[in-house]
Amino acid sequence: MKSAMEERVAGLTKRFLGPTAGRKRRRTRILLVLGAVVVLAAGGTAVAAIVPGSSGNDTAAPTAPEPDPVMLAPAIAPISDSAPAPTEAGIAQALAPVVAAPGLGSFTGVVADAGTGRVLWSQGSDTPMTPASTAKVLTAAAAMLALSPEHRVTTRVVKGQSDGEIVIVAAGDPTITAQPTGSPGFYPGAARIDDMVEQIVRSGTPVDRIVVDTSIYDGPTMAQGWFTPDVAAGYITPIEPIMIDGGRSVPLEDESARSAEPALDAGRALARGLGIDPARVSTGTAPAGADQVASVQSAPLRDRLGQMMGRSDNVLAEAVGREIAIETNTAASFAGAVDSVGQTLFAAGYDLTGMKLHDLSGLSVDDLIPARILDQILTSAAGPEKPELRPMLDYLPVAGSTGTLTDRYASNDRVGAGWVRAKTGTLSAASALAGYVVDVDGRALTFALMSNDVPPEVSRPALDAVASTLRMCGCL
Repeated sequence: MKSAMEERVAGLTKRFLGPTAGRKRRRTRILLVLGAVVVLAAGGTAVAAIVPGSSGNDTAAPTAPEPDPVMLAPAIAPISDSAPAPTEAGIAQALAPVVAAPGLGSFTGVVADAGTGRVLWSQGSDTPMTPASTAKVLTAAAAMLALSPEHRVTTRVVKGQSDGEIVIVAAGDPTITAQPTGSPGFYPGAARIDDMVEQIVRSGTPVDRIVVDTSIYDGPTMAQGWFTPDVAAGYITPIEPIMIDGGRSVPLEDESARSAEPALDAGRALARGLGIDPARVSTGTAPAGADQVASVQSAPLRDRLGQMMGRSDNVLAEAVGREIAIETNTAASFAGAVDSVGQTLFAAGYDLTGMKLHDLSGLSVDDLIPARILDQILTSAAGPEKPELRPMLDYLPVAGSTGTLTDRYASNDRVGAGWVRAKTGTLSAASALAGYVVDVDGRALTFALMSNDVPPEVSRPALDAVASTLRMCGCL
C-alpha cells in the first residue's frame, strides 16, 4: 500500500509529467533603435463590393477598375545631428512664463542639448530636492553600468537538514508568479512556482515541510522615510529576497495591497503546489553543500529594468539595487545597495554632490537629489558619452501613451503627447519629471524638472506644461 506522501508524489507526477512535459517556450525580442519614426508613405486600398439588385435585371452592374495598390514604406531614421540647437536666450524666453507658474511650488530644473551635453537652461539645479520615483533613473543607470543586460536571478531549491525537508534559497527575485502555466503573471517572463513543482516532482524528493532561506539580504526590510500604511495601499512591501508577483495580494493588479511577509508567502505558494499544508512553511537556512532539486530564473535584467521604469515599480527597484550590491561585494541591504549605486555612478564620472538616498525606488520622503544629477545621466544616455545607457531611453514612458504617462498629455495638454518621454515621480508633496523631448526643429533635449511642497494634482500639470513648451520651443 502506498503512503500518503507516495500517493501525493504519484498524483503530482501524473499532473506535471504528461505529454507536454519538457516543452520549451520560445520568446522573441525585438530590439528597438532610438530614433524618430518617420512614415514616408501611408495609405490603404479600399475594395467596393457591388451587390446585385433584386429588380430581375441580369445585366452585370458596371464596376470601376481596381485601383493600384498603395504601398507602405515606413522607416526608422535617427535624429539628425545637423538639426539646429536652441539658444540659451531662446529657451529662457520660452520657459519664463511656465516656470513661474505657482503650481510648481519649490521648483528646480535643468535643460540640456542631448547632442552636445551643453546646459541650455537651469534654475536651482544644484539644490537637493525630493526626487520621488525619478530616483529610479539612478538605479537603472547603475544597473546598466554594473551588470550585463542578460543578468538573471536564480532561485534554487535544495534538500534540507532532514528527510522530507526542502529549502528555497532565495536570491533576490520578487517577480516569481504562482499563476498557472499558460496564464500571465504580473511580470512578463517571470519564473513560475509550477516549474519549481515540476522539477521537485521529477527529482523524486519526498517533501512534507518547506524552509525559506532569506539570508542573502541583510538589515531592515523597510527603509527610512517609508510608511507602514503604504504596504496595504499597494506601493511597497517589506523587502525580502523572494516574492510572488511583487508581494501583491491580487497578482495582476498594479497597486494591489501587498503582503506583510512576502518570503513566507512564496514558500506557502510552493507548498500549495506540492499539496502540502502551508502551515508547514518556516524560515531558516540551507545546509552547506545541499543537493539541488530545482531552480528557476528571472527574466533578463533588460526586461526587468523596462518594467521597473515603465510602471515605476518600487519593489523591483529595491531588488535591482541589491543585485548591484551583490555584484559589487557590498551588503545586500538598503545602505549597501545605496552605497553600491553611488560608487558605480561615481566611478562612471558623475558628480553626486548633494545626493542623499535611503532607498533606490524614491519612495522615501527623506531622499534628496539635485536636478543636475538626473539630467547628467539622461544627457549621457541620449548623447555619445555613455552608449551603454542608451537603452534607458526606451524604458521611459511615452507621454499620453505608456506606463505612468498614459493619462498625462492624453486630453488637455496634447502638445507633448508622443514626443515627451520621461520618468515620473510622485509623492504627497513632491513631483518630478526627467527625460527627453524632440523639439519642432528635430533636436533632442534632455530635462530634469523637480517640484516640492505642493500636492501632485497641482504640480503635475505645471510640470507637463514645461516639457510641452520644450517640444514647441523652436528657440533659435
